[in-house]
Amino acid sequence: MSESNRYVVHVQNATKELKMGQVTVHALRGVTLSVEPGEFLSIIGPSGSGKSTLLGLIGGLDTPTSGKVYIDGTDITDLSERELTRIRNEKIGFVFQFFNLVPTLTALENVALPIQFARRRAFNPASRAKELLALLEVDDRMHHRPNQLSGGQQQRVAIARALANNPPLLLCDEPTGNLDTVSGALVMQALRDVQSEMGTTVVMVTHDMDVASQADRVVSLVDGRIADDIDPRSTAQLAAMKMLREGRGVTPSRQPEMETQP
Repeated sequence: MSESNRYVVHVQNATKELKMGQVTVHALRGVTLSVEPGEFLSIIGPSGSGKSTLLGLIGGLDTPTSGKVYIDGTDITDLSERELTRIRNEKIGFVFQFFNLVPTLTALENVALPIQFARRRAFNPASRAKELLALLEVDDRMHHRPNQLSGGQQQRVAIARALANNPPLLLCDEPTGNLDTVSGALVMQALRDVQSEMGTTVVMVTHDMDVASQADRVVSLVDGRIADDIDPRSTAQLAAMKMLREGRGVTPSRQPEMETQP
């Protein structure tokens, strides 16, 4: 078995350069990262560290300047947009900070929507939507529209929608960033339930160290490079976790280094 086939996510020496007029911004600098099946990974870092850029590469929303990205054993680096759309629909679920639910549809209809657009429909849309809403404990709100739901309920509906086609990978971009503490805790419990009961691999970007430390593994990005890769459950690594809490990886840092073209 090749190295890339062992993992749900395998990023190999990825760089990302962004051209801004005469300036080149080095958003990622040779990042290599592998995520095991069923793992829950948090990516933290200050603004400008490259964490959202890395999540975009993993999700097939952007391409690296150099390096490779593999999703569930498939090299997505040079795929066409049509092929990337298929990968995203079949292998990746997305959860965003601001929910992005269709306001005119009920919770049930929002969750069923991705199944209706799937190229190979593996589930009955309504039955699958009800199953997922029950798993995430919002089935009592299935006939309500988003404006009739709390923020935490909307985010749990969004997670259910992301899981509709049973992707092996769930990508979460600040999933608790728009929620109060209680609602955020419910969403984090929902993500852990998804991981444990469905075996889904979860990769989450967050700026909140308390949220990040609930994952199996925490990767800290600084200036486009991986600075730390720790297991928050390991007592041997509590000192590293304390260091992260007190500053490194979570406090403001300098922006990615820029080069001015001659």
